[in-house]
Order: sequence, then structure tokens, then C-alpha cells
Amino acid sequence: MGQLFPERANAIARAVVIGLPLILLGLAAAVFAYARSDFWTHVDTPLDQPVPFSHQHHVAGLGIDCRYCHTGVEQSAVAGVPAVETCMTCHSQVWKDAPVLQPVRVSWQTGAPIKWTRVHDLPDYVYFDHSIHVRKGVGCATCHGQVNEMPLTWKTQDLQMRWCLDCHREPQKYLRPTDAVADMNYRPPPNQVALGRQLLQTNNVHTAGLTDCATCHR
Repeated sequence: MGQLFPERANAIARAVVIGLPLILLGLAAAVFAYARSDFWTHVDTPLDQPVPFSHQHHVAGLGIDCRYCHTGVEQSAVAGVPAVETCMTCHSQVWKDAPVLQPVRVSWQTGAPIKWTRVHDLPDYVYFDHSIHVRKGVGCATCHGQVNEMPLTWKTQDLQMRWCLDCHREPQKYLRPTDAVADMNYRPPPNQVALGRQLLQTNNVHTAGLTDCATCHR
């Protein structure tokens, strides 16, 4: 009786059995790497905005505190984009006719909000409260980077869950005195871990439950 399959069938079968899992693993690794890449997360990539706002100029150059514009950051879960009235506090007198600020003047005159492009945009299934982090001693620069050095704003962190958990597992590595939260020139001291352990008590940080799923996913 003649063979039902040609001799090369065994080689093909072995190639499929071995090769298919390798291909699937390779595809999974590629998707995983892409999800963490700067191309996907937009880390270190300035985004186009209707007005090229410079934190470098306003924070480092003029010395404006973060909380002057982001007024709700200490009381609200949402830091909020500054209202155009905040911009016009200065720009009704300074650079009041500058073409680059035309969208601001139009918003002021019409009441239509400026459509800013969000730089730090968490998924809807993630709950994040700015106020609790600020009150417990997490500095603005810890999450947002040195915005005082940014002519245009970009992300310095990918905002993925592993990054959040690094802090929630060992908050003593990241805490600072609450009066230094908005200080862009603050640098962690050599004894940061020891200081952090002390600040856990001073800032009334409750570590129990920080890594529970329901803390951030509600």
C-alpha cells in the first residue's frame, strides 16, 4: 500500500508544532513591547496645543507656583486645566495683542473653552485623586517631571500600573515634606528612605490597602 503522506509531511508537522508557539510568543512579546514603547505612551513627546504654553517661562522664568493656575489640586480629585480667566489675569495687560494668544482672547470673549490636548490622560477605569497625593507629600515633579524646564509640556512617565505600584509599595522612597510639594528645585536627600519613613507618620500616610485593586479601580 502506498504512503498517504509524502516524506516531507513529518518535517512540516514538526515545523508547525515548534514554529507556531514561537510565532505566537513573538507576537505577544511584540505587542507587550509596543505597549511600553514611547511611541505608544508618548513619553518625552510634546503634543500639539492650540496655544504653545511654556511652563519653563511661567514657572522657572516668572516663578509662578503650580497652585496659582491649578487651583483645585489640593482640594479636588482633578487638578483641572486653568480657566481662561486665570490666563487673562495677566494677559489682559501683558502680551495682550500677541497673535499666539488669540485663542485665549477668543475664549475670553465668547465663553467657549479652549480645547487643550491632554498630556496626562488616565483610562476611565482608573481612579486617581490629586488632592490625596498632594496632601500626603507626593511632589508635582514626581509624576509630571521637571515642568519648569519644559518649553512645551510632555509626559516623563508612562503612567502604567507598574509605575504606580512602585510608589504604592514603597512610598517612603518618594515622599517629601508637604511644604515642598510644588518646589521644582527640591531634590531627595541622601537619607530619603529614612526621611520617607518619618514622613509616613508626619503626613499621616496609611499604607494598608495601597496595593489593593479597589484603591485605584472602582
